[in-house]
Amino acid sequence: MPRQNRVTPFGEIVATPARGTFMGNRGVLHNAAGVIVRPYQVQRWIICQLSFKGRQRVVMTPGHYTELFFLDEATALAAGHRPCVECRRVAFATFREAWVAAQPTSVRKGLPKVAEIDRVLHQERIGPSGHKLTYRAALADLPEGVFVVVGERPCLLWQDALFPWSVGGYGQPLHVDRGLMALVLTPRSTVGVLQQGYVPQVSLHAGL
Repeated sequence: MPRQNRVTPFGEIVATPARGTFMGNRGVLHNAAGVIVRPYQVQRWIICQLSFKGRQRVVMTPGHYTELFFLDEATALAAGHRPCVECRRVAFATFREAWVAAQPTSVRKGLPKVAEIDRVLHQERIGPSGHKLTYRAALADLPEGVFVVVGERPCLLWQDALFPWSVGGYGQPLHVDRGLMALVLTPRSTVGVLQQGYVPQVSLHAGL
């Protein structure tokens, strides 16, 4: 049986044999039997490389953080994660610079601390009852790399089209009216980062 460690754009953790292109964590989410018992432990939700400095991990080791996996970086961003400071230092630096650029000039105070970014993202991704927070926006106002909901299915806005997401990859693109309103999954602040030029890695070839 596949482990429950794959993350969807809704932020849910599901079981699937499909492999991901990025890893991440939210703290220790599993028990000694390898069963997920909580959706997160900490506000630090990060996106990591699959390999870094030759480190080897045994997935779901008791007492150690739960290794989560994503189809691609755009999926992880939609779920509410951000680049890791250690293994994706350059990506995080670019992300943080875009974060600052997305703020109104009147409130810019230099580079924010990592904990501040995590605090804001946590407020934007999880509601009081633990549900995924979303909001509505016109497709024309959204940048590439954002996830929206079409029907009940998450779709990636990319190359002027919407690509339906699945655990195994993306489906054939849907060409839609960019003037339509859509339910946005990607947190507001991350949308601002994408609007300022941060380009997420997308595994568009998967499933096509």
